[in-house]
Amino acid sequence: MAKIRRRTCIILSLFILFVFSLMMGLKMLRPNTATFGAPFGLDLLPELRQQTIHLGKNFDVQKSDRINSETNTKNFKSVEITMKPSKTSELNLEELPPLNYYLHVFYYSWYGNPQFDGKYIHWNHPVLEHWNPRIAKNFPQGRHNPPDDIGSSFYPELGSYSSRDPSVIETHMRQMRSASIGVLALSWYPPDSSDENGQPTDDLVPAILEKAHKYNLKVAFHIEPYNNRDDQNMYKNVKYIIDKYGSHPAFYRYKTRTGNNLPMFYVYDSYITKPEKWANLLTTSGSQSIRNSPYDGLFIALLVEEKHKYDILQSGFDGVYTYFATNGFTYGSSHQNWASLKSFCDKYNLIFIPSVGPGYIDTSIRPWNTQNTRNRISGKYYEVALSAALQALPSLISITSFNEWHEGTQIEKAVPKRTSNTVYLDYRPHKPGLYLELTRKWSEKYSKARLTYASDHQLPVS
Repeated sequence: MAKIRRRTCIILSLFILFVFSLMMGLKMLRPNTATFGAPFGLDLLPELRQQTIHLGKNFDVQKSDRINSETNTKNFKSVEITMKPSKTSELNLEELPPLNYYLHVFYYSWYGNPQFDGKYIHWNHPVLEHWNPRIAKNFPQGRHNPPDDIGSSFYPELGSYSSRDPSVIETHMRQMRSASIGVLALSWYPPDSSDENGQPTDDLVPAILEKAHKYNLKVAFHIEPYNNRDDQNMYKNVKYIIDKYGSHPAFYRYKTRTGNNLPMFYVYDSYITKPEKWANLLTTSGSQSIRNSPYDGLFIALLVEEKHKYDILQSGFDGVYTYFATNGFTYGSSHQNWASLKSFCDKYNLIFIPSVGPGYIDTSIRPWNTQNTRNRISGKYYEVALSAALQALPSLISITSFNEWHEGTQIEKAVPKRTSNTVYLDYRPHKPGLYLELTRKWSEKYSKARLTYASDHQLPVS
């Protein structure tokens, strides 16, 4: 009897442990109902921070249990280990599924290293201070020190590469092609402009277009919030892009319901500019109107808060995208809101583009932001997002991102790496190409699904 009771206790304990593990896994996979949304999420966004900071909710970031499985381990006493890049065979394009030009991925060309740029750029990203001094004092400051210490929780298979390296551009295009991604949305600043941690990259556009064309990819432009962006200089910059790059065969154009082929421009942080300013550019009666001119296009606004829907309508945008890979971070990035957003867009003839991502972790540059980490769960988080996007029957789907390493949203290949101070995250037990393979799988699913509902929703199919 004692043996039976002991065996029963062991079985019961194992069952309880299994149920607990399952519940924790589901919690990580579906964080829609998490309570961190308003104070923690929107504080990170320009302009919205001041609207939410008065809430005054304190949080103990050091006690967050979500980050335990996805954080850098500091002071790890071991020898440095880096996995070498895997050997890849030549792509046989005939054996790959067709490209899906309704699947876009956000691409960043802001990385640099001493060999090509004379110094490290972006890999040495500073550790950003929290805006609350009481919280900021609990976290380290300074900059990362490449090549072994980079501003990312993962480590690229290509190392701390330069976006100017032709072999890197080639490899990136090959990886996108292998994933059946049809369009890369290139992060873009005007000539002689850049983000505060980078350098101008407009001169890289011709090389990116050429390499993209080699693999039949198309390039759209993701216009960043450069200094003093307004309706007037946006007109000049759109004109510049179309005049300089519009004739290239890799320049992306989207076929509208009326049969027009128009360039597409994603406009990041569009909500910073007042609707009245955008209306000058994006409505036919605007004083700076781009409509019905050689520089007309499809302008896609970033939707963060629900109220932005009506600002977007007033502004004259052609569609919305959600960008953030953190489910529950904003209204727009929450999967549970995509069906209603799609209905809203259908009602007002807007293009709805949900953004999906493989996970999120930015604690290498924002160590106080653990509450917004999303564990990849070996690809399950990504597949849940892709499934949610397909259920919304969207015109297009965007992926955040191909290589935004600082925020841990990349699908680019990553490898295990360990130094004396850091253990980087990786994709094990899977191979470095896991997220490219998953993207290819869901690209095929999306292509088939879109064909079934495109005619019913009057969407273009070619």
